[in-house]
Amino acid sequence: MKTKILVVEDSGPMRSLIAAALEEHLEVDVYEAESGFAALKLIPDTMFNIIITDINMPDINGLELISFLRQHPNFKSVPIIIISTEGAEADRKRGIEIGANDYLVKPFTEGQLVNTVQKFLT
Repeated sequence: MKTKILVVEDSGPMRSLIAAALEEHLEVDVYEAESGFAALKLIPDTMFNIIITDINMPDINGLELISFLRQHPNFKSVPIIIISTEGAEADRKRGIEIGANDYLVKPFTEGQLVNTVQKFLT
C-alpha cells in the first residue's frame, strides 16, 4: 500500500508543484487541501502517513492545524512537515515546538522536498 501524504497549502500552483514532485520521485499518493479547514474535513476519512502544511493560510492556519492534530490520538505520531516563507529561526523554533517534525523554507528545491519527506517514510 502506498504512503498517503496530505499537502495543505492555499496556493494552487504551490500545492500542484509539491504534489507533482512527490509523485514523480516517490511511491506515494498525494491528497491536497487548500486550507486548514479543508484538511480537517479530509482527515476523518483517510489515515495519512505524512502531513505537509503551509503556515499562512485563511481560516485555520498551519500552526493551528498542527496544534489540533497533536491533540488527536490518531495523529499524535504522524510526521508533520511545515513548508513556509517564514524562514526566521524563531519561526522554525515555534513550528517545531508546536509539534512539527521538520521545517522547509520556501523557495526550496525539488531535491530538498523529496529528501525531507524521505526521512519520514517507513
